Amino acid sequence: MGGYTVEGHIPVSAIQRLLKERPQVAGIAVPGMPLGSPGMESPFKTESYTVFTFTESGRTQAFQTVEGDG
Repeated sequence: MGGYTVEGHIPVSAIQRLLKERPQVAGIAVPGMPLGSPGMESPFKTESYTVFTFTESGRTQAFQTVEGDG
């Protein structure tokens, strides 16, 4: 997407930020399947989780934190 790899249950806000800021990374990813992330919605609980950037060499860095309610 826009020259980036987008992997996992990524919120739209993180994709919009990625395409606006255009950091020098290969892409963004969310490890696992956190409750409340896109595609993992739950009426009972949502988890906090972090969207990470990653480079071609495998270096990762926190990009955006999504707060849960439980």
